[in-house]
Amino acid sequence: MLQNIIIGQYVSGDSVIHNLDARSKLTAIFFFVIIVFLANNWLTYALLFITVLIAIYSSRVSPRYIYKGMKPIFFLVILMFILHGLMTKEGEILFSIGWFEVYLGGIIQGLFIALRLLLLIMMTTLLTLTTAPIQLTDGLENIFGPLRKINVPVHELALMMSISLRFIPTLLQETEKIMKAQMARGVDFTGGSISNRVKAIIPLLVPLFMQSFRRAEDLAIAMEARGYRGGEGRTRLRELEWTMKDSVAVAIVIVLGFMLFMLRS
Repeated sequence: MLQNIIIGQYVSGDSVIHNLDARSKLTAIFFFVIIVFLANNWLTYALLFITVLIAIYSSRVSPRYIYKGMKPIFFLVILMFILHGLMTKEGEILFSIGWFEVYLGGIIQGLFIALRLLLLIMMTTLLTLTTAPIQLTDGLENIFGPLRKINVPVHELALMMSISLRFIPTLLQETEKIMKAQMARGVDFTGGSISNRVKAIIPLLVPLFMQSFRRAEDLAIAMEARGYRGGEGRTRLRELEWTMKDSVAVAIVIVLGFMLFMLRS
């Protein structure tokens, strides 16, 4: 199931979203993350979902592929809904069993938190699906460029973030492979008490960390062998180009934020 997670993967294409500059997509995502927290009623959440669906349609990435990749995330979304639904005590009581009571405000609050998490994951996933890792690195480096004046290693930070995103699917595949190997030896990851499940995870973490360190070392050796030197003086095969489409995309997100602010209850 872990190999189905698609965040960090890139799907090549020629859609409107694919052709946008990486800086405009990062800026739009930054504003989107902020305005998601402005939503506080059904109308504003419906508006956000329509925006996300339009973005997915415009990207020409198969909705079935995105849905399949989001399925492993649903467990986390449902868990957030249950926790907030049970812990929040607002509004009228829906039902009670002894001292345990479930409130209407808790259910609504849980739904809003779960929808917020789902929207954020969908948009960040769409960013990685439509932006090549090298473009993402260049975009981040350009946005954080002013920080060079205070001696922040911008290129190294951008490269590190890009590589981290790129290796999420690889690490998940490694995790799945190690889990299957452990299960073949009789380890049960799904049954038993919570303490037994925690104990079962330890033999999973040790080889996973070793594999990660080995892969990071291989990558470092490969980059050194090719004479890779980042930072000052490095040239690019393709330069970033901000066009009118990028300005329109950022403007749409800002207008969306203004509409959400006006529709807040």
